[in-house]
Amino acid sequence: MLNLHEIFNQFSKSMSKFANSPVNLEKIFTNPISLVTILGCMAIFVLIFKAKKIKFDTKLIARIGMVLALTVILHSLKIYKFPQGGSVTLGSMIPILLIGFMYGPYIGMLTGFLFGIINMIMDPYILNPVQVLFDYPLPYMCLGLTGFFRNRKMLGAFIAIFARFLCHFISGVAFFGSFAPEGMSPWIYSLVVNGSVIGADGIICLVILYFLPVQRLIKTVGNNYKSKLA
Repeated sequence: MLNLHEIFNQFSKSMSKFANSPVNLEKIFTNPISLVTILGCMAIFVLIFKAKKIKFDTKLIARIGMVLALTVILHSLKIYKFPQGGSVTLGSMIPILLIGFMYGPYIGMLTGFLFGIINMIMDPYILNPVQVLFDYPLPYMCLGLTGFFRNRKMLGAFIAIFARFLCHFISGVAFFGSFAPEGMSPWIYSLVVNGSVIGADGIICLVILYFLPVQRLIKTVGNNYKSKLA
């Protein structure tokens, strides 16, 4: 298995070769999907870099494992499954939102990333590598953004859920537009489908989160927890 240094070295070499190709660069700057794909990949590499500096202890690893297990269970408790795909769950985003609040954004995003991989293995729907990126690791990574809003739980949760919606929305426009009814724009189709699924799921999570004592949970796990990030 490659270590992180080897991964970064290979990535740097690939980017150097890519930068020397004016044709590819021209395609990138004229293709919005290429641009957001590069941004998504950069976000993952930044997370990998930051994760190297996180101080993992037994308690933290156990809590990440517990969050992943709870998320898997809640994700399987489907209240309604849409015919177009996707389903409304019983607050499946709550555990990842909470670990972001409690431990900060990088641990929250790392946990979301891991769940995205687990979800891809358990319930795969793969059309394209870029579609996989925007339907599995990236949207659940976004849920860890709550760590940037530890004192404003509702705002933080809304932004994190909306960021997840944007990932699925991009995937819907780029890769599921052909499923749109005749005469309907792929943008409108993706907005309606993903807005319905993520919107309903998000409202349930926001209602549950409103009644949870987030500040008390933060103090319980240690409000001054430090991941030793640069």
